[in-house]
Amino acid sequence: MRVCFPVAEDNGMESEIFGHFGSAPVFLVVDLATSDVAAIQNANRIHDHGGCNPIAALGGERVDGVVVGGIGLGALQKLHAAGMRVYQAKEATVGGNVPLLKASTLPEFEPGQTCRGGHGHGHGHGSGCSH
Repeated sequence: MRVCFPVAEDNGMESEIFGHFGSAPVFLVVDLATSDVAAIQNANRIHDHGGCNPIAALGGERVDGVVVGGIGLGALQKLHAAGMRVYQAKEATVGGNVPLLKASTLPEFEPGQTCRGGHGHGHGHGSGCSH
């Protein structure tokens, strides 16, 4: 399983989960089977609210799932339509969330848990969104 984690900067497994999928500067893709880690620059970082194109953001990289601190409804729906599962981060770092994902203990995001409003509001890991 290949999983994408939105992060502010690439610090490997110590990278902190970014609060919002669409505006994360970097995505780390972790292969859970091999532990390989690859960084992808967010190709769709600058967009109007609600205009996130998560497939373009991933630069065509195919992943099976995404672990996020917060995500908008449109991006969630687009990821689901592409066959990706979206999980809610419970720990601050990529490395803290990987064992939880492997143990199937990270909850999946539901449409009612998504962010509303502009990108300027604060997000914490595992919070969905905080307003």
